[in-house]
Amino acid sequence: MAVTGPVPVRVDAVGKAGLLGLVDHATGEGWSLQAVCEVLKISRRRVERWQARRTDLADRKPGGVAVNGLLDDEVQQILAVFNEWGERDRSHRRLAHRGSYVGRFWASPSTVRRVLIESDKHFRPLPRPVRGERKPFPDWASYKPNSLWIYDTTHFTRCGAKVLIIEDLVSRKWLTHLVSSEETTTQVQAAFTTALESEGLLKEALARAATGRVDPDADDGLTPLLLAVSDNGSQMIATGTRRFMALVAIAQHFGRPSTPTDQAWIESLNGTLKTEWPHLLAITDPAVLRAELDRIQIEYNTVRLHSSIGYVTPDDEHQGRGEAIRAARRKGLHDAHQRRLAHHRQRRNNQIHNHRPDPPGVD
Repeated sequence: MAVTGPVPVRVDAVGKAGLLGLVDHATGEGWSLQAVCEVLKISRRRVERWQARRTDLADRKPGGVAVNGLLDDEVQQILAVFNEWGERDRSHRRLAHRGSYVGRFWASPSTVRRVLIESDKHFRPLPRPVRGERKPFPDWASYKPNSLWIYDTTHFTRCGAKVLIIEDLVSRKWLTHLVSSEETTTQVQAAFTTALESEGLLKEALARAATGRVDPDADDGLTPLLLAVSDNGSQMIATGTRRFMALVAIAQHFGRPSTPTDQAWIESLNGTLKTEWPHLLAITDPAVLRAELDRIQIEYNTVRLHSSIGYVTPDDEHQGRGEAIRAARRKGLHDAHQRRLAHHRQRRNNQIHNHRPDPPGVD
């Protein structure tokens, strides 16, 4: 075996056997062990350690044994407590405290987790509750403006304000908003009264409610004026809100609990409001926030093009101009396409004509 440099930190069993052979040969020729180690550039302590275990020179795992390692009986207690309490505790953290609680073992949660993994023991997670199907809108609710309204409350924490916003689900028009420090049925009633009045529906709602009991499931011609969609917030399901909605002939539709996607339209408006106008989040005065929301509402409804309604403004869609604008764009795209085709075809024909040679005999 040739040694051309220092012995590396890790040496396999074959290398150790070769080095010990060199050491034995040199010491047999009269060399001291220290002199041999200096020539081989290896620690004498390493050589002596290898000599002490000549029959087992395989490379061992570094680190040795932890002085605070678990004892065998502790490992057995951890596994026993897992078998007894695993279905109830369902967590290595809770099981670690369970062990000391019942006086069986004392170990950290990470240690308990390592023991369970090494023993191939795993907690069985609780089955997730089955999410119910989304309740469809009633048949009488036509998909046109002022038929489906959706509302929700979003928070502006810097000024401690809650803003209730009502949106037309079909046209995406931001109908109204109310800034307050509370979330109660009072805010819901005030906001809907304002929205009904601004859309010219308040008199009709009161007149329809005065004709009798409004039952959306009854085939009596007294269908509600519109459908109000919301989540299951306390102010939405409050008795006062239900009475008010019945008074103004508005039916309610609630999404599934803990399922914000059932109210995706209003959630999108809230997210857009805070994303495209981030300065609202820094306002600390509710009066300033109210003024800014009034200004942004006009811009949102009359200037900002809304992607979900074909890139027209919510006011265009609400007033019935949306389809005409979309049709005009389709016609404009078609006309522009035809104009480009005609231009390039004419240009190509002219180039071909100019480069065509004259026929023979033409002066």
